[in-house]
Amino acid sequence: MKIFLNGEEAECEDRISVQELLQRHRLSPETMLVELNGSALHRREWAAQKLRPNDRLEILRVAAGG
Repeated sequence: MKIFLNGEEAECEDRISVQELLQRHRLSPETMLVELNGSALHRREWAAQKLRPNDRLEILRVAAGG
C-alpha cells in the first residue's frame, strides 16, 4: 500500500498501525511526535490507528537543546 512518509512516497503493509510502522523503522516512541493527515496523534492512539492508502504521515524526532 502507498502512503506518504515525511513527504516521500513509501510502501507499507495494508492496515499497519502507526505504532507498528514506528517499530519496524526502529524509532523510539519516547522521542517521536506523529502527525497523520495534518492532525497530531496522541501516543495512546498509535496502536489503534491503522494506516490507509495515501495517508500522509509526518514523524518528527524531538531533541532537547539549550
